[in-house]
Amino acid sequence: MTKEPSPKKENFVNVFLEEVSRSSLTIIVLAIFTGFLLGGILAAGTTPEIYDAFEVSFGKGISESLKLIWETYSSLLMGSFGNPSKMIAAVASGETKALQAAFKPFLESLVVTTPYIFTGVAVALGFQAGVFNIGAEGQLYMGAIMAAWAGWTFKGLPPIVHVPLALAVGTLTGFVWGFIPGWLKAKTGAHEVINTIMMNYIAFNFSEYLIRGPFEDPETPFKTRFIEESAHLYRFFEGTSLRLHIGLFIALAVAVIIWYILYKTTWGFEFRSVGLNPYASKYAGINSSWVTILALSLSGAISGLAGAVEMLGVNFRQTQALSTGYGFDAIAIALLANNHPLLCIITAILFGFLRHGSRVMQINTGIPIDIISILQAFIIFFIAAPAIIRTIYRLKEPKPANEPV
Repeated sequence: MTKEPSPKKENFVNVFLEEVSRSSLTIIVLAIFTGFLLGGILAAGTTPEIYDAFEVSFGKGISESLKLIWETYSSLLMGSFGNPSKMIAAVASGETKALQAAFKPFLESLVVTTPYIFTGVAVALGFQAGVFNIGAEGQLYMGAIMAAWAGWTFKGLPPIVHVPLALAVGTLTGFVWGFIPGWLKAKTGAHEVINTIMMNYIAFNFSEYLIRGPFEDPETPFKTRFIEESAHLYRFFEGTSLRLHIGLFIALAVAVIIWYILYKTTWGFEFRSVGLNPYASKYAGINSSWVTILALSLSGAISGLAGAVEMLGVNFRQTQALSTGYGFDAIAIALLANNHPLLCIITAILFGFLRHGSRVMQINTGIPIDIISILQAFIIFFIAAPAIIRTIYRLKEPKPANEPV
């Protein structure tokens, strides 16, 4: 009697690689490459010195254009990852201060990436259930300011109690901010896009009222009080200028948990079913109204948690001029990841490193930081229209899985 082979055990790495392969990795890589190429051409085309070089000769113009593109992207990469030569020298020397200075750009990029992971997963969760959450920015705002309130209001608590309490307050606030448009859509048919946009404006103006009113620091106008030290998230390099905190690993854990819920539980199956076809799902006995409310509420909760983590790990107080943009960029992050929570980690890293590196790029080359937003728009455009990439690079249309090769 022959022994049947045991089924292949599923682990996180195998699942992750499988999802990457399913997402047309070639298209994603070529879309990113093409976006960078067009971004470089745009940077060169908007620089007056390049036109002066072309007036001298065509060859000098091309040479100066390539030089500018090289300087732009090398500055971007060094701002994101750090200077390789300095990193190697720091490792060789073993000096703590040299290591901190050399690896600071990379670690700071991870700090910027953290809220992108949260908000990207939040928006992807809504997309999976067939709802378009444009309110992540407002949910993040409310989560941040209410976490700040919990951070300075409750005094004398140990960090093991105070930190989870403040995170829970921010998460619950985001949950409520997502529940409202979810309930309105499910019960009245009001479109969630309009409602979440309106909730953003309510969040911005309500936050401004709180900052200039009951939450204002008596000693510093237009800012809230500082949160208690007991509410600070743990930093891995305390006492230094490095700001990497444990919130990064909370974000990674949230991405894995949402992936598990969506693809390994009955709730997740119902979410994805309603997202694919709400009418067939309703016919099959799935309560689509409940799914809509829960999806937007959970999406809001994750965005609120993002704001709470930023407040407890980075800012420590809310200011009137604070404008993150994380919630709006999250829409592009989710679309680029094909609304998959695990792939959102990769796309969030891309956006986070671009955002942090662009500041160094602007200082070194004078290229406006807005070029990064244009570059990101190019990438999303090519992801949304893969036929363009296939035409440019002469790629064959993929065959359906059930079609014989």
